[in-house]
Amino acid sequence: DETFPEVVETTADFALASEDGAFTQEGSVYTITASGTYSLSGSLEGQIVVNAGDDDKVVLELNGITLTCSTDSPIKILNADSCEISSKKNTQNVIKDTRSVKTADDSTQGAGAVYSTCDLKIKGNGTLVVEAGYNNGIHCKDDLTIKNVTLKVTAPNNALKGNDSVTIESGTLVVISTAGDGIKTENTDVSSKGNQRGTITIEDGTISIYAAGDGIQAAYDVVINGGSLGIYTGSYSSYTAKTATTDSYKGIKANNELTVNGGTLYICSYDDGLHANAGDAFDNGATGLGNINIVGGAITITVYSPTKTTAMGGRMGPQRPNGWGGQQEVKGSDAIHADNTLTISGGTINVDSAYEGLEATHIVIQGGTTTVYATDDGVNAAAKVSGTPSILVTGGYLDVTVPTNGDTDGIDSNGTYSQTGGVVVVRGPGSASGRTGGGAFALDAERTISISGGTLAVFGGIESTPSASGVTRTLVTSSTVSAGTHTLTLSAGTHTLTLGDTTYELTFKNACSGCVVYSDQGSVSLQ
Repeated sequence: DETFPEVVETTADFALASEDGAFTQEGSVYTITASGTYSLSGSLEGQIVVNAGDDDKVVLELNGITLTCSTDSPIKILNADSCEISSKKNTQNVIKDTRSVKTADDSTQGAGAVYSTCDLKIKGNGTLVVEAGYNNGIHCKDDLTIKNVTLKVTAPNNALKGNDSVTIESGTLVVISTAGDGIKTENTDVSSKGNQRGTITIEDGTISIYAAGDGIQAAYDVVINGGSLGIYTGSYSSYTAKTATTDSYKGIKANNELTVNGGTLYICSYDDGLHANAGDAFDNGATGLGNINIVGGAITITVYSPTKTTAMGGRMGPQRPNGWGGQQEVKGSDAIHADNTLTISGGTINVDSAYEGLEATHIVIQGGTTTVYATDDGVNAAAKVSGTPSILVTGGYLDVTVPTNGDTDGIDSNGTYSQTGGVVVVRGPGSASGRTGGGAFALDAERTISISGGTLAVFGGIESTPSASGVTRTLVTSSTVSAGTHTLTLSAGTHTLTLGDTTYELTFKNACSGCVVYSDQGSVSLQ
């Protein structure tokens, strides 16, 4: 948020004007009662209330305003068909809610610094700063849409909340929650127009989210089609309050499905980076699917990753830059966690650190480039829903590294591992020359391992002999490919793997004992 422009509050006299609307004034409270466009400028210690007809559309144009209220929401939209708040070009606007932090429910109070009971759009080519002291920053009970505007919102609870949906079409946003979530939806029923409620959609924009709790939490789906997102949660946010008591601090969380079609995501989270729940009961009569779909985009994830021993027993999180002892306890975090199915069909994923890298009941890799470093299992298929856990690779490139001297598995399926295509490189415990490594291996499956296409390069041990057809098994040395048995110990550093005409540069954090390659390529070499 250091790049957010400095905003100067205005001291000019307040003015509200409209050529086609109607409003009343009682002291410092201005009440808008009809459709129209309203221009607001200057400084007001007071409140703007919208209480128009059910079919009325209201536009509030902010032309350089500083609006402060200590008794209720500075902007409180009680009734209208829809409301639009537009920060006009080359203007700086500030909305400050100076109430004390909410401690009890009070239906007479607006839940946010900007509070709306109807559809709300925040837009414009100007700058808007919203500071909430009571509860939420911008809270819309229906659909909240943000477009173009340069917007900074700070709140003790949710910075942006649309009960029915939140859509960010474009703009530059800094979203800060000191004790709650960054962006949130609540409802899961279907509207009278047939629209599923509870979805958060990111179309474009540059968005920075700092949250004590979840960066993005959707009651239903999250869909990311583009834009640039930076998300920092829990103790990784420098704004998290010492008194924050939230027990979930994920980067992006969906209670049904999470889909990334494009965009650039950088997530530094104290809990799972991407997360989808299964089994939640919705108001639409369905239950949560718990699926994550990565179709495109560039994703980098860093999550809190203690060693397995400390994680299993629980451990306090990292110190904030200024240091404090109130961090929440965590028992290991996944970079990407889907209760049901994780499907990767495109895009680029870099897991810089995690307790477990990819975890789901079913993991399907069809395309894309995925690189994982984890302190426990790199890729883990474990039963979160009913059915036999499975890992299926049909395409793409997967590169996995875990420590080679601990109780960790590079790829671990509590059911089956199958590969029909793609390239998989995995480094982990054990030795390619024999079944060693105790209970830890580079590739481990409780049931069957089947390879019928693509390339699987295992640096370390394999838990059981794979069923291989259509591929050639080769135990390679550092420079040759030949039949027979070889023993290879690779030092840390960079090595080159060549498959036919394609070369991959591989970086090793630790020494690996041996390399076995299953491949349908004509030639394989390692240097």
